[in-house]
Amino acid sequence: MSDQPEPADSAPTRTSPTRGPDRRQHVVPDLPPGVTPARVRSFVRRGRLSSLTKDRVERLAPTRALAEGRFDAASTFGRNAPVVLEVGCGHGHAAIAYAAAFPEHDIVAMDVHTPGLARMLADADEAGVPNLRVEIGDAVLLLEERVDDGTFDAVHLFFPDPWRKKKHTKRRFVSPANLDLLARVLKPGGHVLVATDQDFYAEHVLAEVAAHPRFEAHRTERPQWRPGNGFEAKGIAAGRTINELRLDRLP
Repeated sequence: MSDQPEPADSAPTRTSPTRGPDRRQHVVPDLPPGVTPARVRSFVRRGRLSSLTKDRVERLAPTRALAEGRFDAASTFGRNAPVVLEVGCGHGHAAIAYAAAFPEHDIVAMDVHTPGLARMLADADEAGVPNLRVEIGDAVLLLEERVDDGTFDAVHLFFPDPWRKKKHTKRRFVSPANLDLLARVLKPGGHVLVATDQDFYAEHVLAEVAAHPRFEAHRTERPQWRPGNGFEAKGIAAGRTINELRLDRLP
């Protein structure tokens, strides 16, 4: 996985389920036939895609993109295996590392940032991980409209946008409504892993989960398979603590 500078349109962003109504309407980028961005309604993508990004998407996305319609893990991956969803995967370092560390598992990595996913496609191709698929779009829409009950064994949420301002609290991914969604799509005994370098966001997660009847939260150890670059490295360099949380789905 390369950490070399990329064109300007590939700068990583922290993802979140909604954006303010004052933003311009999102323009869905051109993608090859059969590759659908899953109706990105809640995010804004400004600027044009670079030729490098377009080339990566055109060459690599068709073999890794989810099919339209209901998500079926067995047909998607060609086997029955534990399935993980990573929400807001950025450049995909964690998703690729997980796929490599657990070849007996399958993982779907999602983000709204096309250049970041294009870079992940290139890195995944180089890493040779057949158990990784990608989806460009809003994870909430995927979970609401295309995922059956008890589909995922785990969900990963690493360094999500914390939405600092009090008026933006409702935009944080961990919310009562989204916890309801996660409880529905997780298998019995499933869990959510959350990592954040923002203490207030960790406290927010713990408070939301404490009020939810389907989850139990506790602090946990950092997963050894997860790379330490990206937002984690930036947080440590800034002197911040990395909060590792595990939300266990209750029966």
